[in-house]
Amino acid sequence: MYVTETTQTHSTPSQGADKPHSPEYRLAVDALRGLRQDLFQDAFAYRPLPRMSVDGPIARRLPGRLREYAGWAPHAAVAFAGVLAWLIADTENDAGDFGGLLTGLLSLTAVLLTLVRPAGAFWVSCAVTPITAGLGSSWVQWPWLPGAFATHLVVLTVVAIRTRLRTALWMWALTAVYGIFAVGLFGDGHGGNNTPAMLVTSGMVLLVVAVRQIRNAAEREVTAQQTVTAHERSKRTLLEERTTIARELHDVVAHHMSVVAIQAEAAPYRVENPPPELEHAFAVIRENAVIALSELRRVLGVVRAEDYEAPDAPQPTLADLDGLLANVRDAGLTVEKVVTGAVRELPQGIELSAYRIVQEALSNSLRHAPGASARVEIGYVLGGLGLRIVNGPATGLVKPSPGAGHGITGMRERVTMLNGEMTAAAIDDGGYEVTVFLPVPVSDTETSRDSGDSV
Repeated sequence: MYVTETTQTHSTPSQGADKPHSPEYRLAVDALRGLRQDLFQDAFAYRPLPRMSVDGPIARRLPGRLREYAGWAPHAAVAFAGVLAWLIADTENDAGDFGGLLTGLLSLTAVLLTLVRPAGAFWVSCAVTPITAGLGSSWVQWPWLPGAFATHLVVLTVVAIRTRLRTALWMWALTAVYGIFAVGLFGDGHGGNNTPAMLVTSGMVLLVVAVRQIRNAAEREVTAQQTVTAHERSKRTLLEERTTIARELHDVVAHHMSVVAIQAEAAPYRVENPPPELEHAFAVIRENAVIALSELRRVLGVVRAEDYEAPDAPQPTLADLDGLLANVRDAGLTVEKVVTGAVRELPQGIELSAYRIVQEALSNSLRHAPGASARVEIGYVLGGLGLRIVNGPATGLVKPSPGAGHGITGMRERVTMLNGEMTAAAIDDGGYEVTVFLPVPVSDTETSRDSGDSV
């Protein structure tokens, strides 16, 4: 007998390790981390200002050549502001020609740097301010001389537009810190303190920029939500149409399965002295048909809506089109029917889908083209059934009704289910045309006719 001894060692936490900090301390640490990320990490990284989109309502009206140049409008605006800051620095500085030229070039450099290195442009503007103050001989305004004032204000605005709101707040706070220390340490002997003017003016500008950024972010979020909602609505519409088609085809499939069950039960009695194997085979066929009918009813219960009511009448076919056209005429739509080819009985699924397609196309004509005339063309061709429903433009004083927007989707689903082809588009005279081809193999047609004769 062996005994294994396990020794557990409990480590004693060192004093002061992982000591929880106060919320104020964590807030200060997060703030400093944000400052380092926004204005210190990769401050002079290359981030060029992209061209402006030329898909706006104003840009689309410009001629081709001018429209290409319109994408550089933000760059031109920044360059113009830089030249303006240069002129102010050169004009309002009485340090001589060299001093005025140097301060003007520094101001222009700081402004133009916002186009490629926005965070770095802020630090350059902060450095330009004391240099300009040292070169200038005007001691009336402190600590920002007119050129430095305009330069720093432009830089704050452009960088705030190009970055996020938190970065703009940090720039404003650092500007306030610089102004307070400059006035406190070197403000003696100067005639005026323009730090409050800088803070108020820049604060108002940054507030406008922040509101604009928040509005743009909200618009983007709403657009994204609308896109998701439209996608979900489209999927829900598609599922609803498929559910409707499944409910309607239930009667068709159930009819065929009932015919199979009845024929399987009656087949042994048509043969004198049938062998036991044949009787057993037909019994199995009937049993499977009955099971399939039960499963169909169960499936119908799954896809049935809460307010669904089973129809009393059988599912319509192309033979019922005359009644549909009469109802449409009573609703105010002038419609004519043209049938070409040899009329024959088609599979019930084809007949039902063709009827529903014509019904939906005429309903769309009533909603979207009130007062117009319509034409229904049915072509029995070799290998399929062709449908063409066309209506003219709306006439009269009745305004079109938008509808639910599910009609085309439902028609396409029916056509896709039958491996058919469909086109739906506006025509030159302002009307609308729906063209459908439903393939019907000859074998399917003959099978449908034979099953009908047997019943």
